[in-house]
Amino acid sequence: MSQHVFKRAGFLAATIGVAGLLGTGVASAHVTANVYGAQPTKGGYAAIVFRVPSEEPTTMTTKVAVDFKADYGIGSVRTKPVPGWTAQVTKSKLPTPITKDNGTQITEAVTAVTWTAAAGSELKSTDYQEFEVSFGPLPSNVDEVEFPAHQTYSDGKVVDWNQATPAGGEEPEHPAPVVKLAAKAAEGDDHAAMGANTAATTGEHTEAAAATSDSTARWLGGAGLLVGAIGVGVGAGATIRARKATAKSGGAS
Repeated sequence: MSQHVFKRAGFLAATIGVAGLLGTGVASAHVTANVYGAQPTKGGYAAIVFRVPSEEPTTMTTKVAVDFKADYGIGSVRTKPVPGWTAQVTKSKLPTPITKDNGTQITEAVTAVTWTAAAGSELKSTDYQEFEVSFGPLPSNVDEVEFPAHQTYSDGKVVDWNQATPAGGEEPEHPAPVVKLAAKAAEGDDHAAMGANTAATTGEHTEAAAATSDSTARWLGGAGLLVGAIGVGVGAGATIRARKATAKSGGAS
């Protein structure tokens, strides 16, 4: 009876696990902006990866466009090459220049990046692709940056991922990719971080020096033992020769 109960419990757990995985897949099947590494800071630069799944069962994704809001004042964008896809950066002249924290004036800002698939590189319904960009300077007066995306399929259908997610509310059907920004580090924090790095480096050097010293001591100790062993051998050989000489001398008399 207990075995039957365990089997039923195992089946139920497996069913829940599969349902959870399927639920996660459905919930995450939209264009997202991901940060692999340190969180971008206000006024700094960012490296973001846009993950694009292809969802239509009978058509393929052929183009992906991501909007950069002009009022963010993003002055430059670099794209990472993706085999089979070409990237195009669009810049637009600003009606009013934007002054960044470092005093730089942005008169022309990036407003879009578009990736287009070559023949044979389109995304099927079971595929996804990641498009990486680095850009900046980021705005310093917002807590997050939003990147409306537009996904084009081979039949001409365009899916817009541009709906804002309300604070504390339910995620919409087509949410826009969003990246939260960390607070800009204070100058004292930077100095503290530099001090920590210096301490870590010093510790590494100290550990290396200690290891070298220990190795040297062991080498010298080993050499001393070897010399001692040789000395003992030589002494023992001399004693044996002396005894043989004495024995011969005694026999001759």
